[in-house]
Amino acid sequence: MAEITAALVKDLREKTGVGMMDCKKALAENNGDLEASIDWLRAKGLSKAAKKADRAAAEGIVSIALDGKQAAVVELNSETDFVARNADFQKAASAFAKLALTANDHQALLDAPHAGAKVSDAVTQLIATIGENITLRRSAKLGVENGVVAAYVHTKVDGSDNLGRIAVLVALESTGDKAALESLGKKIAMHIASANPLALTEGEIPADRVEREKAVIGEQIKEDPKAVGKPQQVLDKMLEGRMRKFFEESVLLKQAFVMNPDQTVEAAVAEAAKATGAPISVKGFVRFAVGEGVEKRVDDFAAEVAAMQKPG
Repeated sequence: MAEITAALVKDLREKTGVGMMDCKKALAENNGDLEASIDWLRAKGLSKAAKKADRAAAEGIVSIALDGKQAAVVELNSETDFVARNADFQKAASAFAKLALTANDHQALLDAPHAGAKVSDAVTQLIATIGENITLRRSAKLGVENGVVAAYVHTKVDGSDNLGRIAVLVALESTGDKAALESLGKKIAMHIASANPLALTEGEIPADRVEREKAVIGEQIKEDPKAVGKPQQVLDKMLEGRMRKFFEESVLLKQAFVMNPDQTVEAAVAEAAKATGAPISVKGFVRFAVGEGVEKRVDDFAAEVAAMQKPG
């Protein structure tokens, strides 16, 4: 058998855009023959998948899995919403969410065994089968010692309770009545889906995000006619007041509760604790919305055609 050198693997990778391990396997299967390995990868659909890897995958689906006192959520992305309605795509998203329950982090999920291979291999196979760039973009897991992890899925897929466009998990720690905790957790999850808080508490908002907000508000105050000629201590009070409003709008526990805007989420939790006779603590939450943060490519077809007509 021919020696499979690093240089040979690198050459095949550059020619096909396929991952290193798949290139090495292709060369091993074809006794180091480069052209035969290229054909082998094409036959497996892997080369086709690599060509699609630079396309923006900003559509897709989120899926949740619940298991007692823990829950997991994953985001599986595609290029088009049409693919998100594909049965195999949805089945894969559900399977990956269940696997995320036992994975320590996202990389562990990608490396987890699935259908005789790894999850990452299964994603690659989906690309080859469906014909679009697909990414298992992210995953998260929440758990509690005592209490519940409640979930809510918004814009659900027909016939499914665990697939949709937005998914929220909320962990509530308490020894109180489980049914009451589930009900409260569901309401808070629905609130989070709507209000999209930045963090659970003020201290959990990243310092750079707070400083950026202060800088923006500082500039706004400079442009405010009401601030002209005011002493620095007054300007500082204005900044303090506007930052307070920022935290009230951005921190989950300080937000006005969607179910009852006259009270904060924190107050609603305290009220529920009194009713159940046991303290309730919101330990954390996760909110995934399909495609958030992904830059979507907008193709100008007319411009492309015009560019093709220009002399060479």
